[in-house]
Amino acid sequence: MAGRHFDEWRVGDRLEHEIRRTVTETDNLLFSVMTHNPQPLHLDIEAAKASEFGQILVNGTFTFALMIGLTISDTTLGTLIANLGYDKLVMPKPVFLGDTMRATSEVSDLRASNSRPGAGVVTFAHTLLNQRDEIVCRCLRMAMVKKRPEA
Repeated sequence: MAGRHFDEWRVGDRLEHEIRRTVTETDNLLFSVMTHNPQPLHLDIEAAKASEFGQILVNGTFTFALMIGLTISDTTLGTLIANLGYDKLVMPKPVFLGDTMRATSEVSDLRASNSRPGAGVVTFAHTLLNQRDEIVCRCLRMAMVKKRPEA
């Protein structure tokens, strides 16, 4: 199990996630079609060329989902009970086809669960960066995770 239990986290813990991912045209096309998002900036090269970006813009919800996915193995894999919510989601820079993404996470808050004695809530500040070290997505994720089992 790669994820950590609630008791193993400390506020200020920082992770540089090893997995990186280059965004492909297929990623963007499939995600846009699967989520019924017909935005021409994601799907129509001529519309995208005529935009201020001059090229296909990667679907923002894919960018967000990729950021979360890149962080899971080091944070909550095997210990997650539920993601309770996301807050302060921002996308300060666009993502384009061929950009390579990497993620970082920092624990910004910890609190024991009032309703589940065997769990706690970890708030992660996730950041997604491209190959130019530009922040392309950032958010807070509140995750309810298991406490370490008592021996």
